[in-house]
Amino acid sequence: MKTSLEAFKQFLAGKRVAVIGAGISNRPLIKWLFPLNRDVTVFDRMDSGDSRLIAIQDSLSLQGISLDWHTGESYLDKLTGFDLIFRTPKMKLDFPELTRERQRGAVITSEIALFTEVCPAPIYAVTGSDGKTTTTSLIGLMLEEGGHRVFTGGNIGTPLLDQIETIGPTDRVVLELSSFQLMDMLPVIQGAVITNIIPNHLDFHTDFGEYVEAKKNIFRAQGILDRLVLNARDPVSSAFQNEAKGELAWFNIKEAGRAVTAWREKGQLWIRTSPHSQEVLVNEEEVLLPGSFNLENILAAAVATAGDIPLDAVRRVARGFRGVEHRIEWIRELDGVRWFNSSVDSSPDRTKKTLEAFRDRGEDLVLITGGQDKNSDYAGLGRAIAETTSRIILCGQNADQILQSIREECG
Repeated sequence: MKTSLEAFKQFLAGKRVAVIGAGISNRPLIKWLFPLNRDVTVFDRMDSGDSRLIAIQDSLSLQGISLDWHTGESYLDKLTGFDLIFRTPKMKLDFPELTRERQRGAVITSEIALFTEVCPAPIYAVTGSDGKTTTTSLIGLMLEEGGHRVFTGGNIGTPLLDQIETIGPTDRVVLELSSFQLMDMLPVIQGAVITNIIPNHLDFHTDFGEYVEAKKNIFRAQGILDRLVLNARDPVSSAFQNEAKGELAWFNIKEAGRAVTAWREKGQLWIRTSPHSQEVLVNEEEVLLPGSFNLENILAAAVATAGDIPLDAVRRVARGFRGVEHRIEWIRELDGVRWFNSSVDSSPDRTKKTLEAFRDRGEDLVLITGGQDKNSDYAGLGRAIAETTSRIILCGQNADQILQSIREECG
């Protein structure tokens, strides 16, 4: 639901406000809220003696922001009687304290949800299991290259609510949205992109169905003039076409009726903007990013921005984009060894795609992998590792699962 910034400020007056979590997204929120309503209380799980919390409190104090704090293991015990509660994105909605306050009549929201409600500019948003950050970055750069003033943020690491006063109706906003953020959001998104959907974050979500339903919220509030971009090769998200309310557009398919589409063909990236108009975007060899999945990210971004900017702007970005941090990021070359950081590959499927990108290069590959177990399906990962690497170094909580996958699939 959309509302004006002034209407929200009027609603905020005299309300008791709680902010749960003093992390990256909520610190700018606190700074923005305080001049509008000084009755703000912050709840955070960190202990009162934690040096990180002390640094945050000192920083706010130096800016003249004096708040009530509830911290430590029982930090939510005093969460009662508030009118407006901002949750941290990774806080489940079924926390007993949140349920109690919701039943009492409190409004529960988040920094990103409020931003989408009051944002006066058209919003592009990207979600999915893989490729969100790269596609978000590509869309933002393409829109900038096309002449728009662009604000890029969300799950990509940059909260935007504290910049809302500077955003106008002729600007463009590009957001990366995670399933955590989307669970209780119904944002009005003019250009929504779903890259793909595979099982992920099952350590947080009740099951895969809940994860999928959260992703769908990116387009549920769209109107007939808004665009939903889907991946024709992804069986889960492509089925959402039956629920779309606005214009459907596709990547990884050549023709889909009158829809805008983009695809790969004979070493080139193509786009069709009307039934009678198709043209080459770039040759694949011109793209600096390794991996076929990055070519798909370019296709998705091109379809999302089609009609809003000239295709030449899309081409320039596709040819010049070198990627984002932690995503097959080149670090250095030492003694003939090239080091890459792809630590964002936090799911087996994403790791397999990165390995495929290096297999295409035909290079001797040493893999260092492992980390937190998210109840993921490791099927196929062992074979991908065996087919692409010469050596592997395992670490982290899920090292045993990865090793078991290698043994089961490769003998």
